[in-house]
Amino acid sequence: MTSQPRILSLASGRRTAPPGGGRATAIDKQPVDSFEVREPGPKRGGLGSGVVGDEIGNPKHHGGSLQAVYAYPREDQQFWEEQIGRSIRPGGFGENITTVGVEMTHALVGEVWRIDDVVLRVEVPRIPCRTFAAHMDEPRWVRRFTQEGRTGAYLSVVTPGVVRVGAEVLVERPDHDIDLLLLFRAFSGDLTAARRVVAADVVHPEVRDELLETLERRGA
Repeated sequence: MTSQPRILSLASGRRTAPPGGGRATAIDKQPVDSFEVREPGPKRGGLGSGVVGDEIGNPKHHGGSLQAVYAYPREDQQFWEEQIGRSIRPGGFGENITTVGVEMTHALVGEVWRIDDVVLRVEVPRIPCRTFAAHMDEPRWVRRFTQEGRTGAYLSVVTPGVVRVGAEVLVERPDHDIDLLLLFRAFSGDLTAARRVVAADVVHPEVRDELLETLERRGA
């Protein structure tokens, strides 16, 4: 990792139909030098992305306050480059922010990132979907991504403002041990992980309720 965590690149996307037809998606993000972030409101009926000018392909499952901005570390993209044998450009995972020097797999829920005057907060991991798999065009991509657990981080917007390429990221970690990997395992069906997350009571109530519903449904 670098001595000072920073923003390597930024990206924003518009909805376009994939080759061969199908649902329009905005996963193919394009590089920008800066963008404005704002609180987008609820997933249903809100503004969608927390990045002004960025679009959401499927607002039923993406966007909203808890998924306002998606960040992914360049170090993990380099890991995947070695696994799949080809390069992945910054923004190539559909992320808005590509970082260097930021620990993300073990980022803590509620961790705060200060980027100049902007404040973002770590909320939930990315759950891989068919759109992501189609974008990557790699065999068993969802399964491989899930097994590895290098999910990147969805962030909420605490203090809006403008984010610029090259800005330093100052990380403030809360006093608990619930990280994105544990939360991802909980979302992926690990009931022990789900119980730990619920007991810690550090996730957003919406996330806690979802995990409680899973535990009740499975008699755990």
